[in-house]
Amino acid sequence: MSTRKYELIYILKPDAAEQEVADMQKQVEAIVERIGGAIDKTDAWGRRKLAYDIGAHKDGFYVLHVISGSGELMKEIDRRLKVTEGLLRHLIVRVDEHERKADRARTTRVEDSRRRRVARGLPPDRQPGEGPQAQDGDDDDRDGYEAGEV
Repeated sequence: MSTRKYELIYILKPDAAEQEVADMQKQVEAIVERIGGAIDKTDAWGRRKLAYDIGAHKDGFYVLHVISGSGELMKEIDRRLKVTEGLLRHLIVRVDEHERKADRARTTRVEDSRRRRVARGLPPDRQPGEGPQAQDGDDDDRDGYEAGEV
């Protein structure tokens, strides 16, 4: 069973009491613990305006969870949230793929930079006091416009 990272965001009705919000968070935490996942972060955004009306509601109470777990865990959470009263909407998104792509791109960029620096006879990493070189290969001060052009 592979562990992946997911973001779960759900919107409760705006008239939900703080106890209802806390109960929903505890319910999600209980499911995650029972199935063997872990909640990395919980962030209650509070009451916010909805992008569009859902029924008679113009705003809702938003809560975000970052969860590490399996696909089976997320299927169970999705199944439970679909039948929960007082919940306007919920969304589960897998985010580890984006993080992996960003890490791979960052690693490639750093390796290319080091390789180019070594080829020029410089140390592989930037040294203190060595600022970014914003040379675009253009030696003149023109910005692409001639004096007569308008």
